[in-house]
Amino acid sequence: MKLFQCRHCGQLVYFENDHCERCGHKLGFLATAMSLSALEPAGEEWRALAAGKDESFRFCANAVWGACNWLVPAGSVETLCAACRHNLVIPDTSLAENVALWQKLERAKHRLIYSLLRLELPLADRTEDPDHGLGFEFLAVAPDARVMTGHDNGRITLALSEADDAERERMRLEMGETYRTLLGHFRHEVGHHYWDVLVRDAGRLDACRALFGDDTEDYGAALQRHYDQGPPADWQQHFVSAYASAHPWEDFAETWAHYLHIVDTLESGAAFGLRIRPKLAGGALDAALDFDPYRSEDVEQLVDAWLPLVFAVNSLNRAMGQPDLYPFVLAPEVVRKLGFIHDLVHGRIGSGP
Repeated sequence: MKLFQCRHCGQLVYFENDHCERCGHKLGFLATAMSLSALEPAGEEWRALAAGKDESFRFCANAVWGACNWLVPAGSVETLCAACRHNLVIPDTSLAENVALWQKLERAKHRLIYSLLRLELPLADRTEDPDHGLGFEFLAVAPDARVMTGHDNGRITLALSEADDAERERMRLEMGETYRTLLGHFRHEVGHHYWDVLVRDAGRLDACRALFGDDTEDYGAALQRHYDQGPPADWQQHFVSAYASAHPWEDFAETWAHYLHIVDTLESGAAFGLRIRPKLAGGALDAALDFDPYRSEDVEQLVDAWLPLVFAVNSLNRAMGQPDLYPFVLAPEVVRKLGFIHDLVHGRIGSGP
């Protein structure tokens, strides 16, 4: 993600901030400008310093819960912002513990929507497309009902308990995963949605199957086999994660998630002007993050920058006694799959007959 700056005092601010810590100005995100703007009161509304003087805004209705800092044009009939209009079910806000967990889910979801907007991907909500629009259900686990994180025709369900750090870590260990985050869940599940939109419904099944395999394989049986037998011994040569080996749908969704990991993290590195030039590698790991990864011409440019950055940041994490930021290996076959995702999101893969 790019860096944001308070336009009133120049302080660097985070994407999630709703006020500047230095000058106290309210901050709001303008999705149309992809900018986090300082705000000035305009009666009951707000004027954004990053927008025209004649424009005024109000906060998304979810701001009252501390769950959103995005803005809505004052003249709009919408009460929710471009990100929150995708919500179908939110937790019971009368429970303080639910609100605290929901805020974490929203921070991750808003970062996801930022990436989808940057990539200019189709982003219909359930009002615009009742059958296949992108929508989110955030469900609390009930004593008599288990909530399964998953996707169904654009409807993405996430268990509220995933926002509980201790519970998510317990699940990570139980599932034998090296990585489990809220943002990772969002990026993975939305990959299933875009398989529907950009592959199945766009006539690109043959091109996708050539790399990811036959998606007509029985999904339930494939998952059961994965949980019973584990991944193939050589899975790292073919898949970005062990779970990706379970079924072509999961391979696509996992690769999609990693593509979003890569482009957004590279954009953050570029925003900080990072350059990787280790003293002992003889130039093999040199990289300058001086390009826009969301507009990169090819996947090789992304990977050539990503691998040195990951080596550097993983080394820094280990110096602090932390696990690797990115505990994955990108084998040549995985890079080809990432290349397919890259070409797909940029409209470079033709439709079939």
